[in-house]
Amino acid sequence: MSKHGGFANTKKRIKCSNNANVANVLNYHHLLYFWAVAKEGSLRCASELLHVSQPSISAQLKQLEESLGAPLFTRTTRRLILTDIGQKALEYAEEIFSLGRELLTAVRQEPGQRPLRLHVGVADSVPKIIVRQHLSPVFELGRLVRVICREGSLEELITQLAGHKLDVVLANEPSTSALRVRTFNQRLSTSAVVLCAVPAFAKRLAKDFPRSLDGAPAILSVGEMALRRQLERWFESHNVRPRIVAEVEDTALLTDLGAQGLGFIPPYSAVLDEMERFSRFKTIGVADGLRMEVFAITAQRRLQHPGVAATVAFPAALAPLLSRESEFHRDRYKFCAFTR
Repeated sequence: MSKHGGFANTKKRIKCSNNANVANVLNYHHLLYFWAVAKEGSLRCASELLHVSQPSISAQLKQLEESLGAPLFTRTTRRLILTDIGQKALEYAEEIFSLGRELLTAVRQEPGQRPLRLHVGVADSVPKIIVRQHLSPVFELGRLVRVICREGSLEELITQLAGHKLDVVLANEPSTSALRVRTFNQRLSTSAVVLCAVPAFAKRLAKDFPRSLDGAPAILSVGEMALRRQLERWFESHNVRPRIVAEVEDTALLTDLGAQGLGFIPPYSAVLDEMERFSRFKTIGVADGLRMEVFAITAQRRLQHPGVAATVAFPAALAPLLSRESEFHRDRYKFCAFTR
C-alpha cells in the first residue's frame, strides 16, 4: 500500500466516524413535533398549535421513530396512542423542554437566581402530609427552588436513584442489599399508629379499647403494605378481629372512606393533627408498639445537595420530639403533633 493510499484510508475512516456521531445526535425539531402531537393527541391539533402542515409533522415523526429505532405511537381511527417507548420519550421531552425554559429564565435573571432543582422519589405508602412536612425546609433555604416529586414502589425509585434521576427517596422502610444498589439510609422521623374514626363511632369504640375493635368495621391498607402486616399481628396479639369493609393503597382514599363513617382507620400520629382539624376524626386509641419510620435514602453517604441536606437536617434536630410516645398515653383523645 502506498503512503498516499494510507492517508486516504485514514481520512475515509475519520469521515465515517464523524457521520456516525452525527447520526446519533437527536434532532430537537423532531422532538418538539413529537411532544406537540403527544400532548394534543392528533396531527391536526398539533398542526394548528405549531402552524406546520400535517404531512410535514408526520414526516418529522417518522424520522424520529427511525432514529430511535422504535414506534412512538399506536395509530387508531380517532387518536394517536403513545407506545411504551413513546411514553418514555415524552418524559424525556418534558424534562428537556423544561430545562430549556429554565435556561431562558436563568439568563434573563441576575446571577445566582437559577432555581435549585431537587428530584424526590416518594414511596407509595408514605402519607403525603408527612412528605410535605419533611420537604418544607427546602422551601426555606432562602433561594429559588424547584422540587420535582415522583411516586412509585421502593424498587422502582431506588433504580431511578441509582440512575441519577433522583436526588433522594423518601420511604417508610430502608433500602436493603436485596435491591442490589448501594445506598445510604437516614432515619428522619418515627410515628406511632393511632386508630381513629368519626366522633360518635370513636366514642363508642374507645370505651373498651382494644376489645371493642372485635367485629368493628375497619378500613385498612392492602395486605402487601407494611402497616397492614403490623396491624394484623397487633390484632392477633390482642385477640380481636375487625370486620374489614375496604382495603386501599392510597392514604387519601382511606381517609375519605373513614370520614364517611364506614369504619375506623389507622393513620400515623404525624398526620392525625391535620386529619382531626379538617375531617373531624377522633382518636380511639394507640396501637402500642407499632411504628412507622420515614427514611431518606441517598446514593451518597455525604449529602452534597443543599435540598437533601435541608430535608435530613431539620427532622434530625427535632427527633426527640417526633418520636416521643408518652404524649399519647397521657390522653388518648389528644394528639401531640410533630408539625412545625
